[in-house]
Amino acid sequence: MSPDNTQVLRGFVSIREGQVHYRHAGQQHQGKPPLVMFHASPGSAKTLEPLIQRMARHRHVIALDTLGNGDSCAPQSDAPDLSEFADAHLRALTALNVERFDAWGAHTGANIACDLAIEHPERVRSVIMDGIGLYPPEEQAELLQRYLPHVQLDTQGSQITQLWNFVRDAYLFWPWYRQDSAHRRPGGLPDAHSLHDKAVEVFKAARTFHLSYRAALAYPKQERLPLIRVPTFITCAQHDMLFKYFEAVCTLVQPTQSAVTPGTGTAEALETSAQLFEQFLDAR
Repeated sequence: MSPDNTQVLRGFVSIREGQVHYRHAGQQHQGKPPLVMFHASPGSAKTLEPLIQRMARHRHVIALDTLGNGDSCAPQSDAPDLSEFADAHLRALTALNVERFDAWGAHTGANIACDLAIEHPERVRSVIMDGIGLYPPEEQAELLQRYLPHVQLDTQGSQITQLWNFVRDAYLFWPWYRQDSAHRRPGGLPDAHSLHDKAVEVFKAARTFHLSYRAALAYPKQERLPLIRVPTFITCAQHDMLFKYFEAVCTLVQPTQSAVTPGTGTAEALETSAQLFEQFLDAR
């Protein structure tokens, strides 16, 4: 155990669908409920490890692998909607003896955190949504049709190349399949180790990662966001591909707090963003 007790540990908890994998760090502090984190798609909570460790300095942090991602079991349904993911994750938290908590989510995870805050305000004390899309109908229809690659497993391993390119290209273009200068993202690729780690998490979930992605893309955010009644902090990194929706999202959640962050791509950016998250949580 590291001296400040922020080492990221791992575990499994059983629900009716199977086992849910989670990461956790930090200790319970008096007056501070656990912070439950929900990761973006595709991948797993492994991508959140630096932020988990930083946030665990002053609170207990739990980060679940979304069903069908990372090392978590798949949903039971072949076409689950977003509420099915939220419900399964709430049952996992109940099995972990987590009752009242603060929720943090990014992208797909922000949708899950949103749904939990709406449906279970007695459990969710506050919610941070870090990057959330608000697609007009035409764009939503296109993303649902084209964004998720059809992955066919074969003995030649073509799925590995296909998914590697998908993960890599999503860093370079938004959406990843529009590979021209007009759709190029400004941030470029992460370092090779981070890219490898994320791709491996997607390889593991090649059969099922699309389920949560599709549920998040289809989630009716224009209708759901105004239903949030718990304290809400809407954030987004300026280089995030979803930043163009930031102001519109903020107008749908009232009252709320909002902030543009530098993201978590460097140690300095991570520290600044974590401080903003902590200020919101501690003010509760």
